[in-house]
Amino acid sequence: MALVKFNPVRDLLDIEREFNRMFNTLGSRFGVAKKEDIDEEYENAVWMPLTDIYEDDDNYYLKVDLPGIKKDDVKISYADGTLTISGERSEEKETKDKKFHRIERSFGKYYRSFNIPKEIKEDKINAEFKDGQLSITIPKADEVKPKEIAIKVS
Repeated sequence: MALVKFNPVRDLLDIEREFNRMFNTLGSRFGVAKKEDIDEEYENAVWMPLTDIYEDDDNYYLKVDLPGIKKDDVKISYADGTLTISGERSEEKETKDKKFHRIERSFGKYYRSFNIPKEIKEDKINAEFKDGQLSITIPKADEVKPKEIAIKVS
């Protein structure tokens, strides 16, 4: 029986790459300023971790599922309003005494980037990694937090 690796996210990444290449080519032909080249990490990504994004009055939150990955294998960066998460999950080697019937988990390099509002406290971004889940807290700047207005009753 042949070993078949199932990776539906790979097709989505390929489509996104092709659109980016197409727009970069069109931009250079029509004299539009060329944006930074696509990161090598993005180009080589095989899968994307699932992520929840939500906010409250004070913070933005990201919860990223990274099961089977060590803390040292996660790279997080923030620049110009973009938060980037990347790394690699190593593939388990098939052994002679085991017979795999299906492999559905994704292995290899992963990459995700998110556009974050610029009105944040960059120096206060906090990331925690526990039980295969990366939790990132991004505090909002004071000027974008909602303010309550007291209503006077006469």
